[in-house]
Amino acid sequence: MSESDDLIGELGRIGLRYGDAPPEVLPTRPDVVILRAGSVVVKAHAPGAAGEPLALRMRAARHPALRGILLEPVTEEVMEAHGRLVTVWPTGVPVDHDAPEAAPWEAGARLLARMHAVHPEALPPLPASGGPPRVGEVVARMKGGSAAERVVRRAFDCLPGLGSAPATGDVPRLLAHGDWHMGQMVRHGGEWILIDADDMGVGDPAWDLARPAAWFAAGLLDPQAWHRFLGAYRAEGGCAVPPDGDPWERLEVPAQALTVQLAAAAVATAARQERELDEVESVLIDTCQRIVKFRSACHSVATQ
Repeated sequence: MSESDDLIGELGRIGLRYGDAPPEVLPTRPDVVILRAGSVVVKAHAPGAAGEPLALRMRAARHPALRGILLEPVTEEVMEAHGRLVTVWPTGVPVDHDAPEAAPWEAGARLLARMHAVHPEALPPLPASGGPPRVGEVVARMKGGSAAERVVRRAFDCLPGLGSAPATGDVPRLLAHGDWHMGQMVRHGGEWILIDADDMGVGDPAWDLARPAAWFAAGLLDPQAWHRFLGAYRAEGGCAVPPDGDPWERLEVPAQALTVQLAAAAVATAARQERELDEVESVLIDTCQRIVKFRSACHSVATQ
């Protein structure tokens, strides 16, 4: 029996303890294992995940202040199975990625606005949110020297506060999800709710809007979907951007950072699979090139 089989077997036993149906493995990221056991899912977190930050986040996820915003875990206990951290959650119905026209942009925006309104001091202590550090981690996974990789690294080096460029302005210290996208929502009890507390913490809530902003800026997200998302966020009182006017003063750096992260992940995946970049991945590389030109122009103006 392989190490993977041993892990799945142990997750299955945890699923039988908390769930009400035979466990089955669900498709997910290659570094994560998820089993469903009827009304619960059992998640083995990525290898090397730190236990203490996850334990803090699990305690916060059960706090009443986040009820109806973030899916509450079945238990706040962080277990271990074959060297992997394990948590248990209620089962939910994910977003249907085969029906992009039905994506719940407004619901996601409203949930994020409500999360951002929860004061961190109302919750148990939390670590920093996971968004900004992840960009450098993903860029570091690129091991080659292709033209695409050079463009991505140059774009990363241009980003204020992330690469070699100095940070600009004060960073807000508010509650943030840390890794929001459509895969971080499920329907539970008839309502949409956020899932995955792995990166929740204190930081800049603008990073939670960064992925759709990045897709929109790259021309990969329908403008109507973006404006529906942004409009719903503002209507709910979201604090990551001004209530009206131009949102890009707050979103520009996070959106560019997410573009770099997505491009770096695409390059690393294509290299691992020994294939060329696809059309969407190539658009991300082109957008990184535009970021380099934009940041270089800004630096030139600032130093004149």
